[in-house]
Amino acid sequence: MTTNPFDADRPPEVPRGQRRRDGGKADGGGRRRRDESVLVPDAEFTSYYGHNVVKPAPWGHEIAAYLFLGGLAGGSGLVGAGGAVSGRPALRRVGRFGALASVVLGGAALAKDLGRPERALNMLRVAKVTSPMSVGSWILTGFGAFAGAAAATEIAGAVLPRGSWLARLARGVDPLATAGSTAFSMPLAAYTAVLLADTTTPTWRESYKELPFVFVGSANAAAAGLALLATPADQNGPARRLATIGAAVELGASELMERRMHPVVAEPLHEGRPGQMLKAAKLLTAGGAVSAALFGRNRTVAGLSGLALMAGSVLTRFGVFEAGMESAKDPRYTVTPQKERLEERRRRGQTHDSITTGR
Repeated sequence: MTTNPFDADRPPEVPRGQRRRDGGKADGGGRRRRDESVLVPDAEFTSYYGHNVVKPAPWGHEIAAYLFLGGLAGGSGLVGAGGAVSGRPALRRVGRFGALASVVLGGAALAKDLGRPERALNMLRVAKVTSPMSVGSWILTGFGAFAGAAAATEIAGAVLPRGSWLARLARGVDPLATAGSTAFSMPLAAYTAVLLADTTTPTWRESYKELPFVFVGSANAAAAGLALLATPADQNGPARRLATIGAAVELGASELMERRMHPVVAEPLHEGRPGQMLKAAKLLTAGGAVSAALFGRNRTVAGLSGLALMAGSVLTRFGVFEAGMESAKDPRYTVTPQKERLEERRRRGQTHDSITTGR
């Protein structure tokens, strides 16, 4: 008898007398019973070959830090301009130095995420208005230049003799630097939201209408918090008002965003670690704004309110960032809205052919 190396893989032979025509098995009473091994199991939704439907953004937490620092820089530029216009030197200094420090640290976080610092400079080789990343790079560069000039004029006014030609030059540059940093402040705070919404990440993309308002409000609340923390109580009036406005815009836009989003896509904003961060962010932002508005003339309360506002802004940015990452990992957040949109088109009598041909 010849042997084959694959004989071990063959099923065992059944004696002739025990074979059945129908291939079934008999139970104790002689009746056939169904072979449970041939039944098809209940289908469960899985992604294609176990992969994500959309690829998560290749960003680390340095980008989440950049989201916060960029917003803080933009809001601080606005605070510095307000201090210059209203004649509050302490508020002006805090805004200007806060803007410069934030934009430098934010740029460093961005460069670290890119891996090599020269990649950040390579983004300035072209200007593409249809690319949020390209437009944002130019906004960051423009704001950084004006924020640096404003901080330089602030230092020059403090250390140079008042009648020197350098002091006169600094006084002439000061209004231009203030106007430039003001012009770039809100675009810097908003463009990061546009950058997130321009990806295929479900939660970010679904929030494209309201997320810029959330980020702008959060940026102003954070900058007002920094001013409340570092400015004397007799000069923090504009910061208290900005804190109230920024918190109201952020919380209102967040509520509207979550209501308008698809319920499934909005789940990462409410569940898990991102949900906890965003809940804490709302409490800190609301509490900081209310305490600043009511008791901000007290130096201690103003400082605590400022810390709460800044912490709320940090949690808002990190919460939105991590919620988007979670939505990209689970195919359900991509497929469920697509299936519902397809069913809605079918109910309206629209087919693929009618959609593509216009008939």
